[in-house]
Amino acid sequence: MNSNKLFKTFVYICLLLLAISILVPVAWVFLASVKENKEFYGNPWSLPQGFYFKNFLDAWNKAGMGEYMLNSVIVTATALVLLLVIALPAAYCLARFNFRGRNILNTAFAAGLFINVNYIVVPIFLMLKDGDTFLKNLFGGGFLLNNLFVLALVYASTALPFTIYLLRSYFVSLPFEFEEAGYIDGASYFKTMVKIIFPMARPSIITVILFNFLSFWNEYIVSLTLLSAAGGSKTLPVGLINLMQGQQAKAQYGVMYAGLVLVMLPTLILYVAVQKKLTEGMTVGGVKG
Repeated sequence: MNSNKLFKTFVYICLLLLAISILVPVAWVFLASVKENKEFYGNPWSLPQGFYFKNFLDAWNKAGMGEYMLNSVIVTATALVLLLVIALPAAYCLARFNFRGRNILNTAFAAGLFINVNYIVVPIFLMLKDGDTFLKNLFGGGFLLNNLFVLALVYASTALPFTIYLLRSYFVSLPFEFEEAGYIDGASYFKTMVKIIFPMARPSIITVILFNFLSFWNEYIVSLTLLSAAGGSKTLPVGLINLMQGQQAKAQYGVMYAGLVLVMLPTLILYVAVQKKLTEGMTVGGVKG
């Protein structure tokens, strides 16, 4: 066996071990979610004796996971729409047009890649709290904290640097001939952008949607901080922590793992649905001809 084959074998073994280390815990959670509570006191690796789907009903209804999931869907969908509406035209303009301040904006967005939102959550909270205080003094009530739309706005704002950087890199790689053909046919700048460039950038846009969906859907710290009112709206990760604490105290492990499955399932379904486009978006760099 030559060195090349030996290296390939080593890589395949490493990839296989990595896949097993990911698949085994996920499969274990799915199996644990359909076990009755008494089954957890035996061998934890044993297969379920049946499919106890009441765990999902209890997690959805009694533990409030249905409400938490609805809140997460609203926040994630709103944040993605806001993000794409702002980031797509911004990235296109930064990639295609020369104007005063362009380099400064590119540098600012590139610098934003190194800022983790978890590190600035306290300043964000204090600004929103001060804004609420001002609104209460002015109108008698505030709405900046414990507001799902404001949370979605914070998510979209903090995701702009990564999204604009990725989309701009893709737009730069596209030949100008496509736009020139549109201009010759009488299309405006806006129509050329929407009808010609955005469809060509579909793999890259899908990549951005998937990455940001995973980020928004699984985000915990910002949601916990900005939706801090007792008994108020919570997103799914915050609700899951509450569920886990409550069910551990009650020793209702099946309901706890059912809640975990409810959190994981949408991300798994989305990834399976768009994995081909995701690969294209990470590798394609434009049209060659």
